[in-house]
Amino acid sequence: QVQLVESGGGLVQAGGSLRLSCVASGRTFGTYPMAWFRQTPGNEREYVATLIPRHNTYYTNYAASVKGRVSISGDSAKSTLSLQMNSLKPEDTAVYYCAATLGVGGLMWTHYDFWGQGTRVTVAS
Repeated sequence: QVQLVESGGGLVQAGGSLRLSCVASGRTFGTYPMAWFRQTPGNEREYVATLIPRHNTYYTNYAASVKGRVSISGDSAKSTLSLQMNSLKPEDTAVYYCAATLGVGGLMWTHYDFWGQGTRVTVAS
């Protein structure tokens, strides 16, 4: 089992930045795929970015909607997954979720077994 706790959401003006954090426990950090998703009312969870351990480093992937503005990273010493978001837009407003899986991971929310409680990001225009 993996437990996830997010933090770092809040209200920011368009063009601003936020850094989301997700502290993981239960399994050795960096040995399983993790990802960030986001969700708005009435919609399914939308993929944002993923971090997959591979050969002593991490493979990262980003959704087209955030590529170039967002950076996902992992800190094994702190068991923390981070999402640095820059040049935020009103359409980035959502609840952001950290996710993990003991499987191979992927770009769909159905590929993940463990979820945090979510942290709300609001981008004002």
